[in-house]
Amino acid sequence: MPKNNNLKSILIIGSGPIVIGQACEFDYSGTQSLRSLREDGIETILINSNPATIMTDPSMADHVYLKPLTTKSIIEILKKHPNIDAVLPTMGGQTALNLCIEAEEKGIWEDFNVKLIGVDIDAINICEDREKFKQLMGKIGVPVAPAKTVTSYLQGKEVAQEFGFPLVIRASFTLGGGGASFVHNPEDFDEMLTYGLEASPIHEVLIDKALLGWKEYELELLRDKNDNVVIICTIENMDPMGIHTGDSITVAPAMTLSDTAFQKMRDQAIKMMRSIGDFAGGCNVQFAVSPDEKEEVYAIEINPRVSRSSALASKATGYPIAKVATKLAIGYNLDELDNQITKSTSALFEPSLDYVIVKIPRWNFDKFEGSDRTLGLTMKSVGEVMGIGRSFQEALHKATQSLEIKRNGLGADGKGYTKYDEIIEKLTYPSWDRVFVIYDAIQMGIPLSRIHEITKIDMWFLKQYEELYALEAEISTYDINTLPKDLLLEAKQKGFADRQIGYMLNCWESEVYNKREELGVNRVYKLVDTCAAEFKAETPYYYSTFEADIETADGNKYVANESKVSDRRKIVVLGSGPNRIGQGIEFDYSCVHGVLAAAECDYETVMINCNPETVSTDFDVADKLYFEPVFWEHIYDIIRHEKPEGVIVQLGGQTALKLAEKLSRYGIKIMGTSYEALDLAEDRGSFSKLLQDNNIPYPDFGTAETADEALTLADELDFPILVRPSYVLGGQGMKIVINKHELEEHVVDLLRKIPNNKLLLDHYLDGAIEAEADAICDGEDVYIIGIMEHIEPCGIHSGDSNALLPPFNLGDLVMEQIKDHTRKIALALNTVGLINIQFAIKDDKVYIIEANPRASRTVPFIAKAYGEPYVNYATKVMLGEKKLSDFKFEPKLDGYAIKQPVFSFDKFHKVNKQLGPEMKSTGESILFIDSLKDDEFYDLYSRRKMYLSK
Repeated sequence: MPKNNNLKSILIIGSGPIVIGQACEFDYSGTQSLRSLREDGIETILINSNPATIMTDPSMADHVYLKPLTTKSIIEILKKHPNIDAVLPTMGGQTALNLCIEAEEKGIWEDFNVKLIGVDIDAINICEDREKFKQLMGKIGVPVAPAKTVTSYLQGKEVAQEFGFPLVIRASFTLGGGGASFVHNPEDFDEMLTYGLEASPIHEVLIDKALLGWKEYELELLRDKNDNVVIICTIENMDPMGIHTGDSITVAPAMTLSDTAFQKMRDQAIKMMRSIGDFAGGCNVQFAVSPDEKEEVYAIEINPRVSRSSALASKATGYPIAKVATKLAIGYNLDELDNQITKSTSALFEPSLDYVIVKIPRWNFDKFEGSDRTLGLTMKSVGEVMGIGRSFQEALHKATQSLEIKRNGLGADGKGYTKYDEIIEKLTYPSWDRVFVIYDAIQMGIPLSRIHEITKIDMWFLKQYEELYALEAEISTYDINTLPKDLLLEAKQKGFADRQIGYMLNCWESEVYNKREELGVNRVYKLVDTCAAEFKAETPYYYSTFEADIETADGNKYVANESKVSDRRKIVVLGSGPNRIGQGIEFDYSCVHGVLAAAECDYETVMINCNPETVSTDFDVADKLYFEPVFWEHIYDIIRHEKPEGVIVQLGGQTALKLAEKLSRYGIKIMGTSYEALDLAEDRGSFSKLLQDNNIPYPDFGTAETADEALTLADELDFPILVRPSYVLGGQGMKIVINKHELEEHVVDLLRKIPNNKLLLDHYLDGAIEAEADAICDGEDVYIIGIMEHIEPCGIHSGDSNALLPPFNLGDLVMEQIKDHTRKIALALNTVGLINIQFAIKDDKVYIIEANPRASRTVPFIAKAYGEPYVNYATKVMLGEKKLSDFKFEPKLDGYAIKQPVFSFDKFHKVNKQLGPEMKSTGESILFIDSLKDDEFYDLYSRRKMYLSK
């Protein structure tokens, strides 16, 4: 039976600002869902308070409400749209589900006659309430770990006495494992129990026997109203039980699962999904499997919504889970829907993979001084990358190369640990770098049995690592001239980068690249097709690999390449890689708009990115998607294969910008602002000279490359001094120092972390007001799209400040200076495209802090506040297709819009929450106010200096 024709208008609840535990994977799901509903002619109404995401773009839904996610906002929307028939809350993570439950409890859905689709309230309650879940599993015969729910300190003590240690404490109704912890001994129990009870909104925790060392798996399921169920993907956690799945390295398809255990797991998952409620939609189920020959299977939890893993599974298989789940929620059956990739098989067809994917999380511990870096049950990562390869080893290497943490892959870069005690400690207390430490341990000669004993990582994975190291050792016995072709091919098939092979052979990366060319060891591209090439795929979604030559009967040799190059004009857009603090979803928004704008100018669009959470890596956004590391070697090969007119680097944040120099050196055209201009803005010394030549004020400054130079400079500059390195992201390493001792300490630390960096020392303008402007320049004219004033004083990173659009108390004289400086700088830098400039205002004089000739964090916020597609316009300017005079700018905003930062400090016990020049926020929300008399503005303004740290 096709869709339910009674559903003509649907409300979708988004997930709000990005926090650790709930990131842009839900914006990806929500965006897919909105597009899916629109295909069926259903009116879409969206509520989400996040301005940075493409999901809240006016083009995505018929009505977008950038409002706080509260029942008050829901009521306002339902009054305004009495025709809303149903609400779909499964696309917005835990936030949306919690809001949906609250609205149900207050009787709001019933009052407005709104139906719940995609899930039912009972299912949410059963899955969230640990006790109910445990009872239901007992009833349907699915084993779970021994556990008890408690709502008081005393009950908790009794349970601990009964079960013995180690134990797991899990708080009910929290996000990303909030309030959860492992307790290995009685001394820590009291503190952790109190922490869990406080973290749970209903002050309830589940205490269960810790399944330490058990293997962990996840299944992604879809079910239609006829009770057809498909398993889309089986994901294996390389890390055993005890590390939150969001912080685990995960692999698909499962590598070490026997067929019997898989069938048991599959049957249990289907039984679980059917038992929690009678709804059509998606589900994520997690299991623990004992590491012995018994392979006991225990259910851990079930989430009746799309999850973090659904985005990963969608990108891993090419099967768009959120899109299909939405179709099922509005009444379609699986056998009525097409597989979106092949267009010739049905959605009831379970994907099969002829490649391996590896997901590695991306952490930002350096932003949380004093945080506990050990990974456990509470999620701490801020983003993730995914590598696709023909083998686990190739996918693992591609994922490590995507992380952007100055590593070239596993080993072979001279950056590993070499002290025995340090390696053992790192294996024992897992942190962000354990994926690398395993390699270091093997390199040191620590036996696999010992590594397995400490980490409980399955021997199969450890043997894969061992093979990689054995290959490195063998290659290291050759030099670039004697290395045989078969060994070079094997190294590339196992994912080693040219840089790593160069390290092994003691030669340059470029020499390895040339050797590959000479021997014909070239990258080929394969389709992600959901069906292991059994059917033809219609969607151009590719990954790279290396294959041996195929020889035909007549002696011809060739390598099969599935990426056919068209003769259309092409543009490559470089994505922003994994989310991290300082570079998040706002660049994904810009990349998507860039791709759409280039398509409007009749270019074939090619997207390169490795972030599985985002819309830019959806298989039908660009004409061609290469799911590859934003890593020089991969990009260069794609560019040589596709031969584009040029590359857009302005939209992918610092990640893409950092590649501009190499692109320029290799003669590849950068669309818009040239590399020279980008570099001039980054090099603080040259940029200040440009300001001087244009009579634009800036704080007294000097550059230093050693601690001695910095101390000499301090005598001229006067404290307080703001110290900052060049070419960094999100204020990394910036600090305000107030005396020579602090200065020396910070400079020594910085040069140790970022060697050979040129440091800039500015006299810090104490008590100054901070403002920033975003503009588009076409090389001749400048249009300022928005000027924002920060509520917090200068010295708090712009990403952590509350910013008002338009400014609220800058006089005409100051505003004229800002406009004048912006125009002068944009033209002096020969900007073609976007530029963001930050200002400090003291005694009515406007000083320049910095300029970034690229898309900034604030562009999506301004675009949403004014209702204008600024990135679309800027891209057409970069491509040389349009001038500013071709656009009709009509910004509309009644009152003010406030960009409010959102922090994830609750994930880090006892961390310093003070704010300063280094960015710490993980996301943002937008708040519209009618006037400055608004209570929320008063509240923000009164607290503006509270968190400033020097």
